[in-house]
Amino acid sequence: MTQIIAECQLNPEKGQVALNLMQTFYNGSCFSESVTELVYNPTLVLYFLKHFQHYCQFPHQMLDDNLAMDLSKLTYLSRLPNGRAIIWQALNGTPPLTLSLLANRFGVDQMLKTTQSNQFILSLLYYLGILTLDGVNELRKRRFKIPNLVVRKLYVEHLFSMLLPEEPKREEIRLLAEDFYQSGDLQPLCDFMEQRYLEVFDNRDYVWANELTIKTAFLTALFNDVWYMIDSETPLKRRYADLTLIIRPDFRQLPLYDFILEFKYLKLSDVKLSGAELKAFTPKELKALEQVKEKLAESEEQLLDYQKALESKYGDSLKLQLISVVAVGFDRLVWQTVSKP
Repeated sequence: MTQIIAECQLNPEKGQVALNLMQTFYNGSCFSESVTELVYNPTLVLYFLKHFQHYCQFPHQMLDDNLAMDLSKLTYLSRLPNGRAIIWQALNGTPPLTLSLLANRFGVDQMLKTTQSNQFILSLLYYLGILTLDGVNELRKRRFKIPNLVVRKLYVEHLFSMLLPEEPKREEIRLLAEDFYQSGDLQPLCDFMEQRYLEVFDNRDYVWANELTIKTAFLTALFNDVWYMIDSETPLKRRYADLTLIIRPDFRQLPLYDFILEFKYLKLSDVKLSGAELKAFTPKELKALEQVKEKLAESEEQLLDYQKALESKYGDSLKLQLISVVAVGFDRLVWQTVSKP
């Protein structure tokens, strides 16, 4: 890195920015229970360094095409019984994926079986590098997690394509997301979610039909690793923000906002209304529901805490927007921007 900085005649601080960016996108793998130090994906690091050396700027696309084939592996595994649920669980991290013993046989006969155990699917994801070790639980079972932001992108892209197989709809969401990044106005995206997207999640019959489901819907819609460093459940002073979008340091001059989003979920039974009744409510009437107001107030308190932690980490460069989102069933979404003190 020092050599590249010198050859490109760049400010030495650029080297530290590059290292921080690589750590966010490429670090995080662990293959031993006896060590705590995480390792980088070498293919990705060399891809980044080669591009940086050749063009004297960071690559826009952080995923090397050599690893894009991992998306087809995820597609294969998601078609196995329980495969889709495991991918969903890995993306959310709740509850953690665990396993007592890793499988060690992956012959052709094994791969061609129409049914596979959780042990087979988790082990294969681990050996492919799409999952990595995350310590052990109280029963000494191995915990697994997605290693870094580049691999998380593969999960998100797979889930996005699976839930919205029509490319025109995916493109519509991308355009709505781009408008949101610049304006901070979430209403057009919420309208799309209510009318075309949440019903897909509702029909999937996932176990975690709560704020995790809503968070995942927005994660797939808002994920953009060209402009942003995006994470869910970001640790901030022993608490976890639902979704953060922090502008990449090499794109901080663009007219974009940074975001923290906090999601809350209310069952239809909580508000004692049917889905049909809710659809007749205006956004203002929805916000006036007592249960919704309580969730928005709870979210606001959390967001203000997260704001302090993020600003202490990134300094004054943040153009931070704090946004609360409350889902009422899979029928309506209420959102508001929290005013910073």
